[in-house]
Amino acid sequence: MANISNLSYHISRFNDKVRSMNQTNSKNINLTAQEAKDLQADIYSLLEIIAHYSNTKPGDTPQSVQFDGGKF
Repeated sequence: MANISNLSYHISRFNDKVRSMNQTNSKNINLTAQEAKDLQADIYSLLEIIAHYSNTKPGDTPQSVQFDGGKF
């Protein structure tokens, strides 16, 4: 599994392109095929990391919860 700090380069480059697009009031952003592939790979790796460290999984939610007042 990839380290999060190693995944920032392509996402940062994409962010720079979006920032430039916004500053020039452009309506389009252009990515080369390689830039798109690299960005997609980094996003997918981040999603894998999030899924790995997520404590909530489908089916892990409790079906019923009971509270006991104890000695109140």
